[in-house]
Amino acid sequence: MKERNTIKKVYESIEEKKGDAVLILDISRISSFADFFILCQGYNQRQNQAICDEIRERLKKEDNLSPSHVEGYETAEWILLDYLSFVVHIFSPEAREFYKIERLWNDGEAVAPEALSA
Repeated sequence: MKERNTIKKVYESIEEKKGDAVLILDISRISSFADFFILCQGYNQRQNQAICDEIRERLKKEDNLSPSHVEGYETAEWILLDYLSFVVHIFSPEAREFYKIERLWNDGEAVAPEALSA
């Protein structure tokens, strides 16, 4: 499945920039606007922006994909990359704790990164 391959690239991009606490949620059964959320965190503004830049550059280069919408890049407390079928959330630890996206979407199914290759 092409989408899972793309999400694997997002995961690898996060790992490359030392992003932490990565969570991939399959929300396809409970959402009408996206199939997956990918959540992660970095520990400062520059790291979060570097994670965002790496994802955008890799998906553009390898899959000719660009996000339909980007929010929060300047402050980098919570950067959102909307690729329509999946949404990437890059948080500071404080923003992640405050917004608790995982709890809001706890009906989603966690996907192990290894399962993305299957």
